[in-house]
Amino acid sequence: MSPSVNSLVALLPRSSRGCVWCLSRNISVKPGSLKPKSVPPRYLGQPSPFTHPHLIKPGEVTPGLTQTEYELRRHRLASLIEAQADQLGPSASSSSHVVIVLSHPTRYMTNDIPYPFHQNQDFLYLSGILEPDSALVLYGTGRPDQAILFVPRRDPARELWDGPRSGKDGAAALTGIERVHSTEELGLVLKSLKGTMLWYDSSQPAHPRLHQTHVSPLLEAGPMSRTLKPLTHSLRALKSSAEVALMQEAGRITAQAFRKTMAMSHGEVDEAALYAKFDFENRIHGANFLAYPPVVAGGNRANTLHYINNNQIIKDGEMVLLDGGCEYYGYVSDITRTWPVNGKFSPAQAELYEAVLEVQRSCLSLCSPGVSLDHIYSTMLALLGRQLRQLGIVKASTSDADVLKAARRFCPHHVGHYLGMDVHDTPELSRSQPLQPGMAITIEPGLYISEGDDQVPERFHGLGVRIEDDVVIRDKGGPLILSSDAPKTIADVERACAQRWSRQSGTTD
Repeated sequence: MSPSVNSLVALLPRSSRGCVWCLSRNISVKPGSLKPKSVPPRYLGQPSPFTHPHLIKPGEVTPGLTQTEYELRRHRLASLIEAQADQLGPSASSSSHVVIVLSHPTRYMTNDIPYPFHQNQDFLYLSGILEPDSALVLYGTGRPDQAILFVPRRDPARELWDGPRSGKDGAAALTGIERVHSTEELGLVLKSLKGTMLWYDSSQPAHPRLHQTHVSPLLEAGPMSRTLKPLTHSLRALKSSAEVALMQEAGRITAQAFRKTMAMSHGEVDEAALYAKFDFENRIHGANFLAYPPVVAGGNRANTLHYINNNQIIKDGEMVLLDGGCEYYGYVSDITRTWPVNGKFSPAQAELYEAVLEVQRSCLSLCSPGVSLDHIYSTMLALLGRQLRQLGIVKASTSDADVLKAARRFCPHHVGHYLGMDVHDTPELSRSQPLQPGMAITIEPGLYISEGDDQVPERFHGLGVRIEDDVVIRDKGGPLILSSDAPKTIADVERACAQRWSRQSGTTD
C-alpha cells in the first residue's frame, strides 16, 4: 500500500512543514499514462533489460523497481510540495514551482583514476538514473508534477575511456520520462521555466560544477528558494514492498556472510582475513559491494566504536566484533555480531553477551507503529542499567540516576538509526518521530568494557559486545527482522563457528 500524503507530511520536521502536519485533506497521487518505449539494443550507462536480462525485467528502471514506482515517487513529492505551498498562503499555492535534484559527479582518487561511482541517493530515488553529471527537474504551477531529465550527451571519444552512456534516447526509454535533454542544456531550460518558487538544496550542492554553472545563476536571479531534503527524506523513510524485498535480499546475503565468516575463525586469526572473507561472501552471493568500511575488531579493540584498521591478530580466547553490511541494488544492510574466535564463549564472555542479547530482544519487541527510536533508546538504557547491576558492574546500592549514567558510559551510542538507501539513512528525520509501517531501522545495543577499568570486575576487562539487527516496521505480525538468518543465540553462534572450513576450497562443510 502506498503511503498517504498525510503520513508523509507527519514525518517532516515542524520547521519544514509549518502547519502542514495537521493537514486533513488527502491528495490523490495518480501517475500519468506511461508510454513504453523500446530500450535501444545497445549498452547504456547502466544495466537495461536488453543488456542485463538476468538483472532487470522489461518495465524496470533498476533491479526490482519499475518505471511506475519511480513515477509515483515523483508524484508523491509533487503532492508534498503542493501541501506545503497551500499552508504558505495563496501566493505560494499558485506559484510556479521548480524542483532541482542533481546527480553526483565522478570523484577521482588521483589524476584520472576514478573512485567507483556512487549516486546521490535523492536523485537515484526519484529518477533511477545511475550516471554521473545528470539532473532531474520537476515543474508545474501549484503542483510540480512534470518531469525533465538531463543526462550526458553521447560522446564516442569519452565513451572509449569511460564506457557507454545512455544518451537522451536510452534514458527516456529506460525511465519512461518523455522529456530528456543533454546536461549542458540545464541552465537554459531552468531559465525558460520562469519558476517563482525553487525547491533545491543549495547549502551542500550534490554536484558543485553543475551547481555553479547552471543553478547558481538562477538562484542569483532571485526566486524564493526552499530546501528539498526534508521532503525527499520523508518519502524515502517509508519503504514500498519492492524496496522491502531488496532490503530482505541485502539482509539475507549479509547474514549468510556472517555464517561463513564465523566458520573461518578458529584459534588465532587475522582481522584482515575475516574482513576479506566477509567481503568475498557478500559479493559472491550477489551484493554490489560492502555498504561501508566494516568494523572487524578483536579483543579490546571492540571498545573503539569506529575501529576500521582491521589489521591486528585476534588471539585464541578473544572475541571479535564484526559490524558490516552490503549494498544490493541501491539498498543496504547493517548487521553486527560478536563471537569468540575459538568457537566457545568463556563464562565471562557468555555473561556479557547474554546481557546484551536480552536487552536487544526486548528492544526488538518494541518495534511497532507509534513508538519512536528515542523511546526505544530510553528503554534500552534502563534495561542495560538493570543488567549492569546483575553483572556486578555497578553496585546494587547505586541510585537509579547513577545507573542510567553508567548505562550511557558503557553504551555511548543510540539504540539505532533509520536504514534504507544509506546506512545512516534519512538524517533529516528526527528519532523522536513515531515509527510508521514501512520504516526500516536498526536495533543495536552494546556493552563496552575497556581494559584496565578498575571499577569493573576483572573478568569483563577488554570485552566489547554489540548485537545489531535490521528491522522493518509492520502494521500486523510484529517487526520483520531482515537479518534473522545471522546466528545470534550463544548456541547458534557456537554451532556456526563449529562448521568445518576448508582452506583449500574456501567453503564450509
